[in-house]
Amino acid sequence: MNRAYSLVVDKAGVRLDKLVGGNCPGLSRSYAQKLIAAGHVTVNGHTAKASLRLNTGDRVEVIIPPPAPSPLSPEEMPLSILYEDDDILVVDKPAGMPVHPAPGHPGHTLVNAILAYYPHLTALGDSLRPGIVHRLDKDTSGVMLVAKNRPAQTNLAEQFKSRSIAKTYLTLVRGRLTPESGLIEAALGRDPANRQRMAVVSRGREARTEYRVVKYIGGYTLLEVKPETGRTHQIRVHLSAIGFPVVGDATYGVKSPFLSRQFLHACRLGFHLPSSGEYVEFTSPLPHDLEKALREIG
Repeated sequence: MNRAYSLVVDKAGVRLDKLVGGNCPGLSRSYAQKLIAAGHVTVNGHTAKASLRLNTGDRVEVIIPPPAPSPLSPEEMPLSILYEDDDILVVDKPAGMPVHPAPGHPGHTLVNAILAYYPHLTALGDSLRPGIVHRLDKDTSGVMLVAKNRPAQTNLAEQFKSRSIAKTYLTLVRGRLTPESGLIEAALGRDPANRQRMAVVSRGREARTEYRVVKYIGGYTLLEVKPETGRTHQIRVHLSAIGFPVVGDATYGVKSPFLSRQFLHACRLGFHLPSSGEYVEFTSPLPHDLEKALREIG
């Protein structure tokens, strides 16, 4: 069944997408833009662009259609749940598991596993990524956050956008990185020579990565890394760009005899609970394969 909202503009100058996203419960601005583009939003009886600046007294009608049937299938797979409430799931994602279906891996993803545990996730309306508010690479392990309803999804998306969510990773790089702490600032975008990769590019998007040396192990350095921004492959590209590639990263560095995947683990995630606003942190210990690699290197 469709949901319908009728809004009357009381302040001139506001953008249409901002008005719709801010006045329809559980609706994000990005989803509002999709509704506008699909013709589900009218201004004084006419369709309009998301960027339209409204006038006082304009009448905005919003129709929110029911979510499309999900093409996803629930799959019973082991799922390590660190925390759960009515709004969110915090899971410990294993390496080798994609977060959501994509070309090349249509199933056996974290989303498939979560749907078997919580079938109501399909109600969020994103047919391929329901509840997903951030991602980890397929071969990156660690703490991930999943929304269970639209208000929680909108709340968490805003926290990521405002950079108030604290993300901490452990990674091993080749070489002895000095100084022992620092900040890497380099814009990232698609590699002009290979669109499947990311690269440091002059006209890319702002990217900042803070690092701290945990310890030196032979010719390697174990780092604690905190990305301030959330660009695709950010940590891997930044560390490779300064000459210290992540161990086992075949895309931006070289393969490793100690590992079959990159040494990158999301060990800690801190955020505010959508329900109460309380700040919480969740941690994940270093997986067995990464611990084993450290022992062999050491």
